[in-house]
Amino acid sequence: MDGDFRTTFVREPSNLRHCPALVLNADYRPLSYYPLSLWPWQEAVKAAFLDRVEILAEYDQIVRSPTTQIRIPSVVVLKDYVKPQKRVAFTRFNLFLRDEFCCQYCGAKGDLTFDHVIPRARGGVTSWENVVAACSRCNLKKGSKSLRQSGMNLLKPARQPGAEELKNVGRRFPPNHLHDSWVDFLYWDAELEA
Repeated sequence: MDGDFRTTFVREPSNLRHCPALVLNADYRPLSYYPLSLWPWQEAVKAAFLDRVEILAEYDQIVRSPTTQIRIPSVVVLKDYVKPQKRVAFTRFNLFLRDEFCCQYCGAKGDLTFDHVIPRARGGVTSWENVVAACSRCNLKKGSKSLRQSGMNLLKPARQPGAEELKNVGRRFPPNHLHDSWVDFLYWDAELEA
């Protein structure tokens, strides 16, 4: 690697974003699919140096210290198994993921907010069972009315998703960028079509 590229690579932090490492659990499955379990290249190099991961694939880029040089890891697998969480955190992101990034009233995708099925003004609580993704138009139309009063219906009932269910939904929404070295590790456990 020539010195000019190295200088540009180090001086421009945006170049470093292009080298994240896919992190796999000890069973060779990603820690999470959505968001995809990625580490910045610095974390992957550090984990490899500390012998916490095994490097499965590498980028062409090399980083150097005064005594060592290493190709930047693109896929790493943890040496110790991390038990997946069973409980799904109630977050805006996970709510949108559960609802597959579409309005639960009209099915529109895109600019989403969330809506309380039973409005808070009428005693509704903020929970998996009472909050859904909604487009601005539907949210405004419903306002603080009940479903019956607004004449609206849910596409599917609001409920708490399981961790495995959310993981499977997330697999249908790959990130904008998938490095070629990641693909074999992302979908190897998917059910094959007959």
